[in-house]
This record gives sequence, structure tokens and C-alpha cells, in this order.
Amino acid sequence: MCGIVGATGVNQVLPSLLKGLEKLEYRGYDSAGVYVNGGKDGDFLVREKGRVSRLKAATENKHITGTAGIAHTRWATHGGVSVENAHPHMSEDGRFYLVHNGVIENFDELRDNYLQGVKLQSETDTEIAVQLIDKFSKEDNLSTFDALRKMISLLDDNSAYGFLLMDNETPDLMYAAKKKSPLLIGVSDQANVVTSDAAAMLDITQDFIELMDGEVAIIDKEKVTLFDVQGKQIERESFHLDIDASETDKGVYPYYMLKEIDEQVIVAHTLSQHYFDDDANVQNIDDEIIDAIKASDRLYIVAAGTSYHAGLVGKRYFEKWTGIPTEVHISSEFAYDQPLLSQRPFFIFLSQSGETADSREVLDNVVKQGYPSLTIANVMNSTLTREATFALPLLAGPEIAVASTKAYTAQIIVEAILAHAVGNSEVDLKNELAKAAVEMQVIIDQKDKFKIIAEQALKNQSSAFYIGRGLDAAVAVEAALKLKEISYIQTEGFAAGELKHGTISLIEEGTPVLGLVTQSKTAGLVRGEIAQVSARGANTVIIASKSLAKANDAYVLPDVDELLMPLLTVIPAQLIAYYATLDRGLDVDRPRNLAKSVTVQ
Repeated sequence: MCGIVGATGVNQVLPSLLKGLEKLEYRGYDSAGVYVNGGKDGDFLVREKGRVSRLKAATENKHITGTAGIAHTRWATHGGVSVENAHPHMSEDGRFYLVHNGVIENFDELRDNYLQGVKLQSETDTEIAVQLIDKFSKEDNLSTFDALRKMISLLDDNSAYGFLLMDNETPDLMYAAKKKSPLLIGVSDQANVVTSDAAAMLDITQDFIELMDGEVAIIDKEKVTLFDVQGKQIERESFHLDIDASETDKGVYPYYMLKEIDEQVIVAHTLSQHYFDDDANVQNIDDEIIDAIKASDRLYIVAAGTSYHAGLVGKRYFEKWTGIPTEVHISSEFAYDQPLLSQRPFFIFLSQSGETADSREVLDNVVKQGYPSLTIANVMNSTLTREATFALPLLAGPEIAVASTKAYTAQIIVEAILAHAVGNSEVDLKNELAKAAVEMQVIIDQKDKFKIIAEQALKNQSSAFYIGRGLDAAVAVEAALKLKEISYIQTEGFAAGELKHGTISLIEEGTPVLGLVTQSKTAGLVRGEIAQVSARGANTVIIASKSLAKANDAYVLPDVDELLMPLLTVIPAQLIAYYATLDRGLDVDRPRNLAKSVTVQ
């Protein structure tokens, strides 16, 4: 949610800032703005509701010049969607400009205690922060650095922030501060940058310094100076991101989502190469991780959204191959209602971004209680990977579309490999995953079939259902999420046996019900439940594995090991959602109200 970019030392910085914002559009936002310090030409502040393209158009013909500036995409929290509430926010006297990711929990208290008489221009918590900086600079005669630190000291412990500040009296400097909200400082010989996501600034640099919680940085075009919580200067080496900037482009694809669906086969091969040696032995998983899991008496998988759904599949792997009881929990619930734990728990956190706020809250509690933990994420050096006891990479590459696809399949594969390594199962998992990757490609190459299914089943429909049992029920909830989050068709996914316990009352003439049939033990039961909704007028679509298929099934999946069928079953669901969304003329990559990375609770 929300995105920050800033740069100093760039000749004509505005195009770089706007391009950076475009790279952050996937995160979800409803307004955008930019501030450029033009030196003798003055300050330039432009903000707009809606897409970055509107902001870009608004900057044209304004003759904006300058080598330093900051910009932001905002997802509304405090205050509605308006130009006044868009970032950057400006102090009352026009000296300070601030962009902010996160939430200041005690902003109203700070406003009432410190800003009586200040005419506020917005409803946001961020404006309170910039007005406080201005107040402390004037009344306490503090430097910008000290005024920023004083403002931060007044924020309550639950507040989260990624601040990027500019003072028009020092036009080449940027000030950054961070707590619970990711912020990176990019360094190069030509310019230095600040961003909430490295992908936004890869055109300028691939070398970054991570800002840690409580730290403050001063950035100019030639150097970066870091300070710890106490204000003491510290040193930290930069790390290099081996990512080609072109990886974050759509290339020949009309949408990122379609590109990322296609890339799932590549991800499967990449993970196999990384985690298996030539003899099919698991590698690149430390013995310490395996030993810690073996020493536990219960595993707790904690995640949100699509990652939670991947955890539902992983539960089966861990229980079948390791014999360790496994629970899967929604992080936002677990964070504030922790269940009774076993004697020797081990926590596994699943995340695409590694910055999910709810999961960070759980991990913080887990660390305080002294329990071992593992984060499996797509972004190493993220908060969740850094603060957990152990971390493993998903290696899925940049995932830009809001609807996750390849990160989901990567999570399932890594869970399978980890469970296999701990349990020493007799399954030739490397070979089985190779077979699955081949069959995934077969399905992806038949896109047109899912375009037809989407048109026939979902056109002009306002609701739909996905059903299955066992692993198919786990995929059903992910399939439902894919469809509803981008097409806005209200979709439920659930265990097919629950139909008769209430949901079947919603079936009407023509209601789409998509049934998944890939598990031999329950195939007959699921077909019986599909027959029941069909008898009540439902428009049924059956997606079945080859060994369980019947003549009138809408699509027949190739056979692979039943435990790995979710890798195949989810692809039709992804493509059906994609084509149903196109059919409605909607933006596949950027559904309304949603953000790629949920960094606030």
C-alpha cells in the first residue's frame, strides 16, 4: 500500500520520479503527487486524484526543473480521496514537504496538543507530522534533522512510518526515517535515491542500503549518512540486487498478470535447480532449519490472503511427510488472539513481500516469546526474512500484478521441498516437480479454452462458487479469491461437503458453480455435490484430473502426483479470472481498493 520515491542529483529529476511512481502502481493507490525543488525557479508541488497518468499530465507545461524531489502514491486511510489529502504534504509556511507510508496512531492527540492555531489543509495524519516538524524548527530553533527526530519521538509505539522529507532551504538534501514500513536508500556515483520498493529505482541503481526501524538518514547527491535510534552515526554496507530492470516490465504482454501466469513454469524449474542437486538431494536448506522443525511438536503456518491459501496446501505436505501436526492461521487474527500453543512450537511465515503488516505483528510476538521461526518470502532482506530465525527464498522474481499467481505456486513448491527434506519421504520429489512443470506448461498453452469457459460461465454473472474437497478445497478458496478480487464477481470457495449446510440455498437458475475433482478419495462425493447444485439450476463447470475425468467435464488436467495437483489446478482458476475480468473491461493488474503489499493493519 502506498509508494515512495525520491531522488537527489538527477539532472531534471521529474521524469525519474514519475517513472518511479509508475513502477509502484501495482501496490494500490487512489491519488498521487510530486514535489520538486527548483532552486532559483522555486518549489513545484503537483497532486492529483486517480492514476499516475493524471499526475503526469498535470505536470506538463509547468516547466518543472530541479535535480531533487520526492513523490508518492497514496492509498487512503485518514481522510477520503482528494487532492488535499494527497501527498506530498506541505508545512504551513511552505518550507517543508513530506511523504509518508504507514499510520500515525496518535495523530489526533498530537494535533490537539501541539497544533492549535495551525490551519490544516487536509484530514491526514501525515500533515500533522510535517506541521510538527515546522513548529519544532521554528519555536525550538532545531535543525531539520533534530526537528524530524523530535516529531518521531512523540509517535506512539503502535505507529508505523516511512518518512521522506525535504526542506527547501537545503534543496539537495532528503531526510528519511522508518519504522515497520519498508524504506530503501539507493546509492550510485551519479545520484542517490529513496524508495519503498527497489523496483521503482532500478533504472538509476541496483545498490541499496536498508533503513532499519528507528533509524534516520540524511541523503544528498554524493553521500548517505545513517543514524541509529539514539542519534549516533552508524555505518552500513549497501547490498546489490541482481535484478534486470526489464524484469519489471510487461514486455510483449498486455498485462503483468498474464506474464506472471506464464512465468510459473520458469519459477518451478528455478526452485528445483536451487533446492535439489543432481542426485535429487535437497540442498540450500540449512541443517539448523531441518533440525529445528524436527525438534518441534507442532507447526504453525501464519500468513494472509493468497499466502494463507498456500499454507492450507502446505499443511498437507508437512503432516503427511513429517508426521508433525500443522495448523494454518490468518495472521490478522493470530496477532491479537493467539491460541493455546504446544510445548515446542515452530512458526512458518509465508509472504510474497516479506512486509505484510499483520504477519509482522505476529512475528514480533513470536520473537518476544522466544519461539523459533522461518520466513518463506519472495523478497529477501525484507522485515519478515530479517527478523525470523531462518529464511528461505521463493525465487519467483518480481510479481507486479496485485493478484498473486507465481508467488502462490512458488510457496507451495518450497513448502513441499521443505517438508520432503524434514520427513525424508520416499517420493522422488525432484522428478515429480519436473513432471508437474511440464504439465503446467501444457495447461498454460491452452489459454483459449479458459477464455471460452469464462465467457460461457461468467458473462453477466454477479456471483459464483468454487467447490472441492481436501486439497481441491484448499485451491477452491484461492480460485475464488482470484476471481472476485479482479473481476468483482462475488465468489465463494469452500469444501463441497458444506453445500448442504446452508450455501446450497443460494443456488439459482444459471448460478456458476466450478467444481474441482483431482483427489481420488473424494472424487465421487464432489461429483455428487455437483449433481445436487445442477439439479437446482446451477451452471456447473467441472475441472478434473485425467484419471478422474468424465466425458462432459469442461477441462481435463494432466495427471501428476495427487499431492502436487494444486500446482496444476490453480492455473485454470487464474486464467478464468483473467479472462472474466477482460470480458468486463476492467484493469486486470490494478483492481480497485486493493494493494499488492499490505503494509498497514
